[in-house]
Amino acid sequence: MRLSAFACLAVAGQLFLHAADAPFSGPQAGEKTTPFKVLAITGKGAGTVRNPLAENAGAPTAWVFVHGVERSLVPLLRAIDTYGAANTHRLRTELVFLQADRLGGEQRIKAAAGSLRLQSPVGLSTDGAEGPGNYGLNKDCLMTIVAARDNVVVTNFALVQPGIADAPRVIAALAKLCGDTNPPSAEALLASANPGRMNAEGSRTNRMGRPGGTNNPTGKDPFPGAVPTDAQLQTLLRRFIRPTNDNATVDAILAEVKTHIGSDPDLRRQAADGWTRVLHFGDRYGTEYSRKIGAEFLKSLQPAK
Repeated sequence: MRLSAFACLAVAGQLFLHAADAPFSGPQAGEKTTPFKVLAITGKGAGTVRNPLAENAGAPTAWVFVHGVERSLVPLLRAIDTYGAANTHRLRTELVFLQADRLGGEQRIKAAAGSLRLQSPVGLSTDGAEGPGNYGLNKDCLMTIVAARDNVVVTNFALVQPGIADAPRVIAALAKLCGDTNPPSAEALLASANPGRMNAEGSRTNRMGRPGGTNNPTGKDPFPGAVPTDAQLQTLLRRFIRPTNDNATVDAILAEVKTHIGSDPDLRRQAADGWTRVLHFGDRYGTEYSRKIGAEFLKSLQPAK
């Protein structure tokens, strides 16, 4: 019995440590949402300060708090925005950006909203980079999604490195929130948002979300390499190409990549494909240093001649 009790305590301790590692941001399920203010960038009342919580009056709502616009989170943001725009009769979607500089932030967010063709109301928090103080948003999470009904949180997503890989569970949660029994796939949402433009994997899509589009009638992916299918490797690649990384961070992430792939031939092939693709786009991804050592890493993955 003593051994059994000790084993149970050990397992409980491991579970506690694992939970402690999970990011925490924003009000949690079961907690009430409270009023906050945003400067409306697009939509009704653009240019004025509004209280979106009061305006939505308890309707099913997805609050998407964004700490910074980075290329890696754009596909997820577009998928959520497109889903919300298609379900305005049963779901409110609010995109709230957090910036330290209100004037500069207003200009940047207005430009980003126009460039991304965001359809949901876009606002800039009047509380600066930290966001509403009563919401306890974690600045290490680039995106925090708070889904609520009757002003009570139903679910929460605290995403440190948000990407399209998060879309299926986020869209499923929003569908459940608003009673949608047949939500579209992330691929279909992106195809709808960007017909003939680049999808999350950097290939062109047609209106059905398949490779092709008006400039690629063959249906073949026109770009070299491919996005890794291994979830952890995909996350590491997204972290590696962040333009805000310093050299030490890039080195640390690459060390994680090398540990993860080891000598596994499939993971090494996926890594080669992933770095081939991001390096193909030159200075659109990462930093000068990350591109330099990324090229060296890619070379090391090539079979010896």
